[in-house]
Amino acid sequence: MKQAVRTLASQYGFDLCHVTRAQVNAPHPEAYQAWLAAGMHGEMAYMAEAERVARRQQPQSMLPGVRSVIAVAMRYTPPAYSLPEAEAAATSGVISTYAHGDDYHDVMKKRLKALARDLDELLGVHQQRVYVDTAPVLEHALAASAGLGWQGKHSLTINREFGSWLLLGELFTTADIEPDTPASNHCGSCSACIDVCPTAAIVAPYVVDARRCISYLSIEYRGYIPHALRPLFGNRIYGCDDCQMVCPWNRHASVCEIDFLRPRGENILPELASLLHLDDQSFRIRFARSPIKRTGRDALLRNVCVAMGNSADRQWVPMLHSRLQDESPLVRAFAFWAIEQLAGDDPLVRARLMDTMAFEHDQSAYKDMFETMEQNIE
Repeated sequence: MKQAVRTLASQYGFDLCHVTRAQVNAPHPEAYQAWLAAGMHGEMAYMAEAERVARRQQPQSMLPGVRSVIAVAMRYTPPAYSLPEAEAAATSGVISTYAHGDDYHDVMKKRLKALARDLDELLGVHQQRVYVDTAPVLEHALAASAGLGWQGKHSLTINREFGSWLLLGELFTTADIEPDTPASNHCGSCSACIDVCPTAAIVAPYVVDARRCISYLSIEYRGYIPHALRPLFGNRIYGCDDCQMVCPWNRHASVCEIDFLRPRGENILPELASLLHLDDQSFRIRFARSPIKRTGRDALLRNVCVAMGNSADRQWVPMLHSRLQDESPLVRAFAFWAIEQLAGDDPLVRARLMDTMAFEHDQSAYKDMFETMEQNIE
């Protein structure tokens, strides 16, 4: 029966398919509570909502009568460039590899639903629910207990054959399927992911402080990135793959023959200049099927300004000046910061920035501009 399930899953593009019970074992619930208590979830308030916390700790609550959880993984194409090559491309922005193509939420959920329909024919009609990332599920814990892979020190799931270039999904079912043997951990004494993190966000093995994580700050967080962290972003404008790019298990990962996310060249190290002038409509058109659309135009341009400010290339200054009049206070403030980083020692530039700050009517943007000027004076 299990092999038949795996065969069906493979037909829908899932490279891995394992089974576990709807429960999470120690130390995951305790670690989750400690993470929340330390405030490491940042402004993701939904992570700390009592009902969602309970559901994550008690996955059986996700479906009445659930007997089995089918944990699946879909591989995606790792970056063709090296970490030094990405950092050296100062006029380009680095986008996390999973976002080079279509939105995995849409791709995987559609295929999981189709798999669920086929399972009704294979196993008989059962109650089923499918989840891809957005539900209150400790997916890495379930993947580990299902034997799909272990949770690495960077908190992502690693499989011995495929590495960590994986996207996870779950199919909860009332069908009773024999569970697989849980995965064992093979990170050993390696600390490559911890050592390479640009912002030291991996504060301990298996513990990521979202408040310092570039992926959180550039994607989930829509506010004013702390000044001290901005220079550490380099040219990363959407997510960060550094911890995966140095993982030894990814050096030997087998090649992904079919990438159902359909990566597009325009999202692989895109020119920063091509992004800075996007308005709402052009942003929606460009990223219509991409997960980047979830971040929104203003936050993406914020990130682009940070990358430009970190480039040490004054060619961006005239272009950034045009964004000082942007409709978004967030974009205005970060264009201001980038200009100050690149040409703050120019008296004419400094005078224009002072005028811009004097006419800024948004309190949050003004505060950020003031902090920018204050820090550089110091």
